Amino acid sequence: MRYLPLTQPDRQAMLATIGAKSIDDLFVDVPEEARLSGPIPGLPMHASEMAVENHFSNLARKNMAASHHPFFLGAGAYKHHVPASVDHLIQRGEFLTAYTPYQPEIAQGTLQYLFEFQTQVAALTGMEVANASMYDGSTGTGEAVLMAHRVTKRRKAVLSGGLHPHYADVVKTLSRMAGDIVVAAPADLTARENLAELIDSETSCIVVQNPDVFGNIRDLRPLAEAAHAKGALLIAVVGPCSITAPSALP
Repeated sequence: MRYLPLTQPDRQAMLATIGAKSIDDLFVDVPEEARLSGPIPGLPMHASEMAVENHFSNLARKNMAASHHPFFLGAGAYKHHVPASVDHLIQRGEFLTAYTPYQPEIAQGTLQYLFEFQTQVAALTGMEVANASMYDGSTGTGEAVLMAHRVTKRRKAVLSGGLHPHYADVVKTLSRMAGDIVVAAPADLTARENLAELIDSETSCIVVQNPDVFGNIRDLRPLAEAAHAKGALLIAVVGPCSITAPSALP
């Protein structure tokens, strides 16, 4: 809400309109002993904006910056290089419109960058089609699994032990509601799991993350061939940092 200051004549005019002589008349129903006549006992006086800003800046300096230390918060979304051009492009005026694309008349920027992004993804990956309408990777993974079920007419999905646990949870939730089967391999820190042996005639898809949640990068071609040989699909969960040039990574 905007700050709308009132002058003393403004206040008097408003009070006169409702028949009150002073602001205190608005609180006549509050017992006298329950009213504050001064500052709240035990609490410090308010500080200036500059003092508060300095105080919080000093507190912030005690934090460890993620760019200066190894960290694992995010389970896979680790430090990676973001080109300066990205920040420049996303601040262009034609993209700074409403967040939600549900109202096209005021969200053309959102629709435009979704179209540009999914077109570029299709061109880079060689896929026939790409869809950028999912909110995040976990829901995108879940929808991919449901689509695999519809395409193959099968009801079982196999999840790699290197898949982000949040992604796996979303897949399990959606599959449980749909009555589908999910086989989740145990956590695999070294990416040496043999997922091909888990494929059977009921398997619709295998879900693998690359790089996985532990940072491993694997060649997915053998697994894709094994899945396709048995009529199953391979779903690869790929994060943006996986297409960054190795020389740009720490």
